[in-house]
Amino acid sequence: MRTAAEQIRAVLDGSVGYERGLDTLTVTPAADVDPALFAAVQAACARLFERGWQPGELHRVVARRGAVPHTQLVTDAVAAHLRGFPPAAVDPRWRAQADALGAAVWWAADGGYVDGLAARWRVDRVEVLDTVLVLLGILRTLPPIEVLVPPPGSPAAGVLGTAVSGTAGTARVDDRLLDRVRALLAKAESTTYPAEAETYTAKAQELIARHSIDEALLVARGGSAAVVPFARRIGVDHPYENEKAALLDAVAGANRCYAVWSPELGFATVFGFDSDIDAVDLLHTSLLVQANRAMSAAEPSGGQAGGKAGRARLKTFRQSFLVGFAVRIGERLAQASEAAVTDAAQPPPGGAPGAAPDLLPVLAARDAQVRETMHRIFPRTVRGRGTRVDSDEGWDSGRAAADRAALHRS
Repeated sequence: MRTAAEQIRAVLDGSVGYERGLDTLTVTPAADVDPALFAAVQAACARLFERGWQPGELHRVVARRGAVPHTQLVTDAVAAHLRGFPPAAVDPRWRAQADALGAAVWWAADGGYVDGLAARWRVDRVEVLDTVLVLLGILRTLPPIEVLVPPPGSPAAGVLGTAVSGTAGTARVDDRLLDRVRALLAKAESTTYPAEAETYTAKAQELIARHSIDEALLVARGGSAAVVPFARRIGVDHPYENEKAALLDAVAGANRCYAVWSPELGFATVFGFDSDIDAVDLLHTSLLVQANRAMSAAEPSGGQAGGKAGRARLKTFRQSFLVGFAVRIGERLAQASEAAVTDAAQPPPGGAPGAAPDLLPVLAARDAQVRETMHRIFPRTVRGRGTRVDSDEGWDSGRAAADRAALHRS
């Protein structure tokens, strides 16, 4: 006679058929099954946390592969996991993701968790058992990924051979500067006038570029603690995730970062210095909003009328639009970045020595550090094939929208 835990493992490893295993668990006493199921979910999630997965990332990938109830189980697993650690043993970024998910223990006892779910969801016990088993199957398919934020209970250093973000080994954009950038981008996203959006976004990019250059020079001249390149995973959502990832890559490249797209997991890993990654994250999010707004205004009316042909045309238009937008934004961002470097490298009036003698070597050295970090983590990256453009109308509209969101310095 198998124990409940053994029955669960038999279903997951395929030695027992799924329907047969579910039936067996249904007739097994709840007092045996429920604690075993709850423990299995906790153990699976804890194992993934130790293997690099963060709460928000795990929630995102489960949402892609499962359904809303499965993500709710993940949120509960995060809350249960945190119970075992004092606040001081949890990285603030890990805690922030748990809080963003709303992770909190709402059940009275672990043994009553399954019954609590049934009451909470207003479904029968069999449906809860089925949902939990499906989640466990999803979790088994997830590979280890790089530890970028130490999981609860881990030392707050040693990630990628460096100190983690927020310690003396890294530097983040000043909160006041971030607030100014966010305010400018919010205005760019809300206005319906392209000229205003361009002005607000250009000013945000100017602030970001200037801060990055100043930080690089300050560190190089010994005026600040040494900083190290780092990495952050940025989620990319359906639909058109490949095209959205291309936009992220364009923004990353213009801000002295490198992006590695993992389509099967729904995120890109962005390598760079923390202040530059902060800029990439903010700009990418804002540009997606601007691109979607411009795309909705420019898309053909045929897709709205329904019909297979209309829907296909609309899909092709949107894909081509986003490709054109990403390519053009990359060009404009690169121009803006080069202009910022050129301005910063000029000696001050009067001919006194300025940044010119050391800025370019400093930036080159930082770029080499970032690339070395990326190649250490992803030694065998493959350059993705470009997305096919099947709609000239979408391509032209996307490039035009990118021109209106131009990020050159005003």
